[in-house]
Amino acid sequence: MTTLDEGWRLTHLGRLLGHAMRRFDDRVLHLMAHNIDVPLALSNLAARAQISAAHIHITRHLDLEGTRLTDLAEKAGMSKQAMGDLVDQCEAWGLVAREAHPHDARARVVRFTPTGLLWLQAFKDAVAQAEREFRQEVGPDVATVVKIGLEAYAGGSS
Repeated sequence: MTTLDEGWRLTHLGRLLGHAMRRFDDRVLHLMAHNIDVPLALSNLAARAQISAAHIHITRHLDLEGTRLTDLAEKAGMSKQAMGDLVDQCEAWGLVAREAHPHDARARVVRFTPTGLLWLQAFKDAVAQAEREFRQEVGPDVATVVKIGLEAYAGGSS
């Protein structure tokens, strides 16, 4: 019987990418929770871990002019039902609103509210800060190579 080396399970690229993404998203949420421009109710939700990386999918994928729920779910790689649940929560928090589609009376679009736009700006600021911290930790050359490599890998086909 062959003995398997189990170290690969802890160090393979997928696991490392997953850990890095969770660390990055956690840092972004922490920064957003402490951003004075984020409405207090939302920063409190973020500070108490009520807002998670899953909610960031809406922030990442919702177009400024609005997006249909089905398109939003597809962009985020989620089911329509799961995205609908996230939109319901974000709507209750005042981040987004569902509105009539301007060109299709049967459809509705999800749009950022004014509070949601403040949240989006806080997200942009937090991402920029987290990226600066990443660059400081690994160095500018490694950070550049990682970004180029991830862009090439994410854009490639499997």
